Amino acid sequence: MSNSKPYAISKQVVLTAYQRVKANGGSAGIDGVDFGKFEEDLKGNLYRIWNRMSSGSYFPPPVKVVEIPKKTGGVRRLGVPTIGDRVAQMVTKLYFEPDVEPIFHKDSYGYRPGKSAVDAVGQARQRCWKFNYVIEFDIKGLFDSIDHELLKKAVRKHAKEPWIEIYVDRWLKAPFMDGNGVMTERECGTPQGGVISPVLTNLFLHYAFDVWITRRYPDAPFERYADDAIIHCKSEKEAMEILSSLEKRLKECKLEIHPLKTKIVYCQDKDRTREYPVTRFDFLGYTFQKKFIKDKLGRLKFNFLPAMSLKLGKAFREKVKAMNLHRLSGNKIEMIAEAINPMVRGWLNYFKKCCPSAMKYTMDCLNRSLVKWAMQKYKRFSGHRKLAEEW
Repeated sequence: MSNSKPYAISKQVVLTAYQRVKANGGSAGIDGVDFGKFEEDLKGNLYRIWNRMSSGSYFPPPVKVVEIPKKTGGVRRLGVPTIGDRVAQMVTKLYFEPDVEPIFHKDSYGYRPGKSAVDAVGQARQRCWKFNYVIEFDIKGLFDSIDHELLKKAVRKHAKEPWIEIYVDRWLKAPFMDGNGVMTERECGTPQGGVISPVLTNLFLHYAFDVWITRRYPDAPFERYADDAIIHCKSEKEAMEILSSLEKRLKECKLEIHPLKTKIVYCQDKDRTREYPVTRFDFLGYTFQKKFIKDKLGRLKFNFLPAMSLKLGKAFREKVKAMNLHRLSGNKIEMIAEAINPMVRGWLNYFKKCCPSAMKYTMDCLNRSLVKWAMQKYKRFSGHRKLAEEW
């Protein structure tokens, strides 16, 4: 590290940043440079990033826009920075995240070290037994709506290095570029897909929501994963009051609650038997609702529990069916395993945490596909489904 540079940025941190960016994978940005091409001159590329960042002369290139279809209709705009820009953002994240991580609320779970969506679901499960009502809410177009001036004010408050504020400001202003080369200037938002965006989003919502609700309604705990959040309330009256106040608060921060994804839910179970129009909600891939369970004495009782979302189960089954495994009878079982294991492993690891029995129907679909493959692959199983199932 040279003492002649105005900003002290470690070359080792730049190398670490590249290693993390590569581990995350991803496609090329607007320059078309993938990891293979970037590594043809890895030392030179990393030196240029360090040199420009430490001298204050780094300016990010435009962000490539990729439109991803939503399951609910419409599209989500994903920003894809160049690999070099991702490295620069990761450098900033490695310096800035330790500054803000200690101030974040314990019930903020999204994109934070040592926290996960499963942790949020587990905490929500416990609190749904203690609180009768839940406010399920979603912030409309959060990544496209974050106010730059409010965000930069928060960054200025916590950044220990002066260059962090400079580069965050430049990343916020970096224009979008579509597949036709058309540039779009940005006046608000932080690109969904940027390396630094999750930290900035958490910082913005820390002040827009977490701090506000903790001070205003200390007896109404919450779980938040980025823009997906729920609030626990003791009564319907309290829930209605909080929701009304929340809408006003978010408007002050230039955000808007998604009207179709926001509702008050009654946590109905064996002890809470009131008739209510909404008694279920979805949170992070799990559906929370009244379910039959066996108590310690083996008796069937109702309880309010999370289980794999029916929508996600259906989507997984459709994905399995689309693989047409029975048509791959020419492949060895090791190749079949290599194709399905990453998908199945991730799915099982996430959804087995709560109510694993809810996965049975979906796993049966996978097993049926494998049975059909085995009957096509091995002659001894042809016409003998039961034998193939046992295998």
